[in-house]
Amino acid sequence: MKPEERRRSIMDLLMEAGSASVEDMANRFGVSRMTIHRDLDDLEQAGLLRKVHGGASIESSPQFESDFRYRERIAQAEKSAIAARAAELVEPGQTVILDDSSTAGAMAPLLLDIRPLTVITNNLSAIVTLSGVPGVTLIALGGQFNKKFNGFFGIVTEEALKSLRADTAFLSTSAIEDARAFHQDQEVIQIKRQMLRSARRRYLLADREKFGRQALHFFTGLDAFDAVLTGGTVSPAAREALAEAGIALMTANTQTSEQAA
Repeated sequence: MKPEERRRSIMDLLMEAGSASVEDMANRFGVSRMTIHRDLDDLEQAGLLRKVHGGASIESSPQFESDFRYRERIAQAEKSAIAARAAELVEPGQTVILDDSSTAGAMAPLLLDIRPLTVITNNLSAIVTLSGVPGVTLIALGGQFNKKFNGFFGIVTEEALKSLRADTAFLSTSAIEDARAFHQDQEVIQIKRQMLRSARRRYLLADREKFGRQALHFFTGLDAFDAVLTGGTVSPAAREALAEAGIALMTANTQTSEQAA
């Protein structure tokens, strides 16, 4: 097996398992532990995984965000519920922004029932779903494609957003702590912040596992959003933090919203 093929197989293994030990990978691929270490070094340098003691992981950490293919597999039912609840906030004739997140991407097929509609997005999955659909005016944001996030980022993307305005933006984030949103990647944050500035109404889509987590870079306070949409019961501490900040919490599974006092 060529090194390139082996590294693709390592990524496929991690997509399935989340993590694996060097020893297991060496046995699986019939190579030395040193060869696996070199493979992992190269993949880590490319930002595709993170080395941990005795192996590698593709799971998120405060400094590392998972590949979109792995994130799409996590909390699928909850993300689908959040996407459905978010789609209910969209009306025909509006202009909406979808970010690169897997949850926003799950909204794209649902928007086909809310035409006519204008959609602005840097999310490749959403672009593929909505391109060429009658009744959908798709504004695909250009920029540099990032395979890990399956979206477009950079100066070109940011400049395009500056010239656009939307009724509503639907964004996600990696971590929420004390009524603040965080993300591991600075470039991703820059685009999300411009999306906030380009929309009149803003909603944060966050499955319950995002609450109480940490990530390296501050994105924004949750008071920048009209509401936070989640798909399950969040912890009492998280609810208290939102309530103290006066942030509306909408729960997808009950399709009710509560305005924090």
